[in-house]
Amino acid sequence: MLHTGDAPAYPMPRDAARCPFDPPAELAEIRDTDGIRRVQIWDGSRPWLVTRHADIRAVLSHPAISADIDNEGYPHQSAAIRARRSRAKTFFTADGVEEHDEPRRVLAREFTAKRMQSLREVIQGVTDRAIDEMLAGEKPADLVEKLALPVPTVMICDLLGAPDVDHARVQDLTKVFVAASSTPADTTAAAEELLDLIGGLLDEKAQAPGDDLLSRLATEQLVPGLRTREELSRMGLLLLTAGHETSANMIALGTAALLTNPDQLALIRDAEDPAVAAGAVEELLRYLTIVHSGLRRVAIEDLEVAGTTIRRGEGVILALGPGNRDAAAFADGEHAGPDSLDITRPARHHLAFGFGVHQCLGQQLARVELQVVFSTLFRRIPTLALAQPLTDVPFKTDMSIYGAHELLVTW
Repeated sequence: MLHTGDAPAYPMPRDAARCPFDPPAELAEIRDTDGIRRVQIWDGSRPWLVTRHADIRAVLSHPAISADIDNEGYPHQSAAIRARRSRAKTFFTADGVEEHDEPRRVLAREFTAKRMQSLREVIQGVTDRAIDEMLAGEKPADLVEKLALPVPTVMICDLLGAPDVDHARVQDLTKVFVAASSTPADTTAAAEELLDLIGGLLDEKAQAPGDDLLSRLATEQLVPGLRTREELSRMGLLLLTAGHETSANMIALGTAALLTNPDQLALIRDAEDPAVAAGAVEELLRYLTIVHSGLRRVAIEDLEVAGTTIRRGEGVILALGPGNRDAAAFADGEHAGPDSLDITRPARHHLAFGFGVHQCLGQQLARVELQVVFSTLFRRIPTLALAQPLTDVPFKTDMSIYGAHELLVTW
């Protein structure tokens, strides 16, 4: 049923008095009534907000829906993100065989489930070293600084063939990308610096290739002239930034969620079957949904969603948080309701990685990283505890990716 009232401002703020892991209550209200409603975003435009699990999947796989940021009516998250994506556009925000399918195919072979599983021992070693350093340091420790950021940053840099880059600088520049306070000039400058970094690495690897992703892009794509240095640099930038920022936020937020759900934590800590950790990761991805500002799309033809007609040129925001808490998809009577964390719940059909042809390319790497970190952290530090009240944790309500700026822990 079409909602006829004024379009509420989006994104809605989280309610500090409620659980910090829950999406805003207004999103659940929309999901449980209309399912779809117009909202007003930062630039005054009024895209459609889609909140139900089945509708989100339908929209993300519909041929009338485009991910191309150059289409009129695309609902950008902010002026800064619009500027950054315009400067460093990749297949992630494009459509079609040439702009999306072929570049994605070039990278997809690097991120197969089999290849990512083969990295499990390497990820285990990186995780153990990070925990060793944390245990050798002072208490309380910031889990974000000591574990959540180092593990995925080291892994993506190693995969790219850039182990010696300044990790802290890459992390700082990525923060500029996702901060609500960033200006278009800020994000453009950050993009330029990272593009220069990736471009320089491609030049080096074209002359002296190694066994890494950037070397293969240089020798198989750049040297034969199949793709330009600029295009490959943009692809590398996407992998470098997205490859650590999302996993880092999931590690910090997932740790906080498990520490406040000790019965669920115990199931992971005490399990000998690796399938327990694998299932727990899927449930944490569903429950937390760190892409809390929604996936953005635009209609290139008229289509109908939940009884509402979306016209050509109208923007669409897919609200993954309420979609991942939709009882129609995640309440089967055998498990806790979808607003609760239940790591025994079959949750692989969550939307945390999106859906359809633009589904997250690096999801298999993220899965293995999270499985290793969560199964290792609580086994090695069984007395791990928050060193601050949950209400004092500085959560990333000011970022397009949800997480924690800092998470103080002790043991």
